[in-house]
Amino acid sequence: MRVGIIGTGMVGQTLGSKLVSLGHQVTLGSRSKDNEKGLAWAEEAGPDGHTGTFAEAAAFGEVVLNATGGTVSLEALRAAGAENLDGKLLIDISNPLVFGPDGQVSLDPVNTDSVGERIQREFPGARVVKTLNTVNRELMVAPEKLAGEHNLFVAGNDEAAKAETVALLGEFGWPAEWIIDLGDIAGARATEMMMPFWLRVMGSLGTAEFNYRIQRAG
Repeated sequence: MRVGIIGTGMVGQTLGSKLVSLGHQVTLGSRSKDNEKGLAWAEEAGPDGHTGTFAEAAAFGEVVLNATGGTVSLEALRAAGAENLDGKLLIDISNPLVFGPDGQVSLDPVNTDSVGERIQREFPGARVVKTLNTVNRELMVAPEKLAGEHNLFVAGNDEAAKAETVALLGEFGWPAEWIIDLGDIAGARATEMMMPFWLRVMGSLGTAEFNYRIQRAG
């Protein structure tokens, strides 16, 4: 499969490397073709790893992953081009974290909206699914680092798109029964609002390698 990743940060690179290792072809997209991080990643990734602009990555991908920061995601996806996203599964991994001068974290948008919803509204032809934004980048592609069952969440308007996302997550090592469907894309509000709490837990534990487990009765 061809996958376009919007964003050349550590999350994008981690996902790209995992996808290449699974036999997929990947293009990491950035604002410019000569992005140093993208070029370095592509050289290390080998013949199935490429770099290009946001638009080139989106056009390349049969599936597109948004791995940009949530506060700049719409800007990056506009540069990617609606015509390059139309009809495609668009997996949104972003969190709209805003870091204040006092070190406190807030979200923008929050409560009555989410980045996932904003992306779906602006790109109605894309099939947006929110997932992976509640774990750190290492666990995204290696859930076996934690013992026992722990959970991911998906939210999106298109049932087929969510099924395709669950299948891709399965390639990353996430059993389907570990993945909880939160319904339509408005469920992105809930998972994005988990992140200030997640950061507090990380500070308390002194590690980012942890996750949520939803324990059912019985």
